[in-house]
Amino acid sequence: MQTYKKKRVSIRSIIKYLTVIILVAILLFPIYWMVVSSVTPSNFLMSLPPHLLPIKTTLINYSKIFARPQYVRFFINSFVVSGGTVLLVLVISIPASYSFSRFNFAFKNAIMTSIMSVQMFPIVVILISLYTFYLQWGLINTYRGLILADAVFALPLAIMLMKSFFDTLPKSLDESARIDGAGRFQTLFRVLLPLTLPGIIAVGIYTFLSSWDDFLMALTIMTTDTMKTLPVGLAQSFMGEYAHDYGGLMAFSVAGSLPIVLMFIFFQRYMIEGLTAGAVKG
Repeated sequence: MQTYKKKRVSIRSIIKYLTVIILVAILLFPIYWMVVSSVTPSNFLMSLPPHLLPIKTTLINYSKIFARPQYVRFFINSFVVSGGTVLLVLVISIPASYSFSRFNFAFKNAIMTSIMSVQMFPIVVILISLYTFYLQWGLINTYRGLILADAVFALPLAIMLMKSFFDTLPKSLDESARIDGAGRFQTLFRVLLPLTLPGIIAVGIYTFLSSWDDFLMALTIMTTDTMKTLPVGLAQSFMGEYAHDYGGLMAFSVAGSLPIVLMFIFFQRYMIEGLTAGAVKG
């Protein structure tokens, strides 16, 4: 009887692990194919049947990154816009989320609902009126214009995430700091912010990722080649009307994914702490 139960458990375990392996393989296959395509000559990419293993590798697709100065400029523009967006979102979301967490004031819930409702509107609808305002304000084809637009769409979730982190901190910390003579800003920056570091990093990574991947707003606001960000530059440089350079596109996609991968590798500890902060500090 025990032998039979052990066999049933072992069969279930095998099925479970096989299912996990198959699901992981399905999820990782697009990444694998992107890497393989980036080192495969373009004339082999469209061959039938497709070759799952690279039969002839080359680095010529990666050399295209430095072939033209504007290609490097795409990366620089993306870093400037994403970094500026993260800075602006943190500067606004930290005091805003602290206020929502610690103070009770009139129409508090209505204001929070209004902030979250921004994400309900399609970007395409907002871009029509946004473009008109940007023309009048001289923000078309500028870093500050795209940073401001990306920050507006990233702020609602950033404020709600930071508020949840401040909610996990007991108000006795504020009272103790007040007894020691600290003001509101001193309490926020010297006492509470160090404890919410995982949340700040999580919000920063989310904001950087959303700005780095933005396409529609960058396509609308940035009108010259020297100001285009990486997603727009890739689409317009390697996706032609009659032919597509898939090898170059995949090489740029791999290079464009590296900053995000490295960010998750170096800050994964803080992100895990951020995800479990409520359970630990509640």
